[in-house]
Amino acid sequence: MFSNNELNSLDLTVNEKNLYMEESFTDLDMMSIRRLTPVKPNGVKDKHRKPVFIGHLNLMTPKGPLPIQSRIEAASLKEAMKLYPQTMKTVLAKMQKEVEQVRQQQNSRIIVP
Repeated sequence: MFSNNELNSLDLTVNEKNLYMEESFTDLDMMSIRRLTPVKPNGVKDKHRKPVFIGHLNLMTPKGPLPIQSRIEAASLKEAMKLYPQTMKTVLAKMQKEVEQVRQQQNSRIIVP
């Protein structure tokens, strides 16, 4: 899997200036939001940094579940829940556009016998 040199060269140092406590919220249907609250190395909330909200969605496709996630630019959980639908739709539209571009590139390739 990894050689000893590769294992020894891995930097696994914890960045103590970028610690977050993670909480999950769900409506037990499709919506899932993680709130990452900044904390200090002693576990106390860091009031100088703002929480980060990440929206999650698993769409079922013919090839299985498609996990989607995106940062939600919100200041509170209530705002994150309000912005969740449009944020996820924007991410899905972007993904759909990228998939279409890949298909077009594949279809326009010249095949030489």
